[in-house]
Amino acid sequence: MSLVTLLPFIVLIGAMFLMTRSAKKKQQAAAQMRNEMQPGTGVRTIGGMYATVKEVLDDTVLLEVAPGVHAVYAKNAIGAVLDDAEYNRIVHGDDELETDGTVVPDDASSLTEGETVAADAADDDAKIDLGKKAEDAAPKDADAKGSEVKDAKADGESDAK
Repeated sequence: MSLVTLLPFIVLIGAMFLMTRSAKKKQQAAAQMRNEMQPGTGVRTIGGMYATVKEVLDDTVLLEVAPGVHAVYAKNAIGAVLDDAEYNRIVHGDDELETDGTVVPDDASSLTEGETVAADAADDDAKIDLGKKAEDAAPKDADAKGSEVKDAKADGESDAK
């Protein structure tokens, strides 16, 4: 066998090796993150729920999802361990996140304040009538008998048998 015929197989095996290696590294990093959890740490579950760690066991974690409300989760259900500043910003709404001066408004109304009068006037002029008209209900090239049948069925009746 020549090297040219073996080259595609070698490349394929090498690519598979690199993919499994990177996936294994990600799994090890996630396991290390879950093992380093301490009581009092803020976490996000894979379902998107934010909670505080109360107790760490072998395969499970006791989370406080609300004051006085506790739930037991598998360690594998923890998606991310958050630092205190990020957890407080997300859960409690603390605005300790420093920005570069760019502020994005919560709604789009502040972006179009000057244009509202002109937009309202344009909306009144640009309304489209979506209702059917009588001449649109019957085809133009239908014969007399076909148009009588169509007129009888204009009220939404069907040809169901």
